[in-house]
Amino acid sequence: MTVTEITDISKKQCRICVDYDFSFVLYKGELRQYDIVEGEELPEETRRKVLEELLPRRAKLRAMNLLQRRDYTEKQLRDKLIDGGYPQEMAEQAVEYVKAYHYIDDLRYAGDYLAAFAGRKSLRRMEQELQQKGIAKDVLERAVSAWQERDGGQDELQMACALLEKKHYDKSSCDRREQQRLYNFLAYRGFSGEVIRKALHMD
Repeated sequence: MTVTEITDISKKQCRICVDYDFSFVLYKGELRQYDIVEGEELPEETRRKVLEELLPRRAKLRAMNLLQRRDYTEKQLRDKLIDGGYPQEMAEQAVEYVKAYHYIDDLRYAGDYLAAFAGRKSLRRMEQELQQKGIAKDVLERAVSAWQERDGGQDELQMACALLEKKHYDKSSCDRREQQRLYNFLAYRGFSGEVIRKALHMD
């Protein structure tokens, strides 16, 4: 393995590229400690210490520190670690580590999300947002089913009407342009066309 490039990414850190296609981040003091030099071979002992001991341990600690501040889905945490300079494999290992201790749980995350936003967002909107956060389809289906059994789901027509009431909607004094604006407003929040038309009394 040859160190093909070393690039500063901050005052304290640098990115080390190996064989042009693999990179990792170290503190500059560690660069000196392990005597890593651009253009030279990465000794096997150094490779083992850095890539099999130092960075995997640091990735796990970083994952746990991130989870102390807020909850993440598996995908969000993995992406956060990769954005922080950890190689894909190490990010995966760190995610699996915290997952094994139930520090992250996509089913729990989805259930908490549904309960938190059920009064403000339609089910379809929440499902879309959870999928964007990386929640797998089967996990999402289980979370929705459990939420509906526990909390009874939501009355989307009632929710849409409540949102329109906040907008002071009055069909008798609302022109077609304003009605279309409110239609788009509800559609953006994930309500179906059928629910929106009923809420606007368009049927």
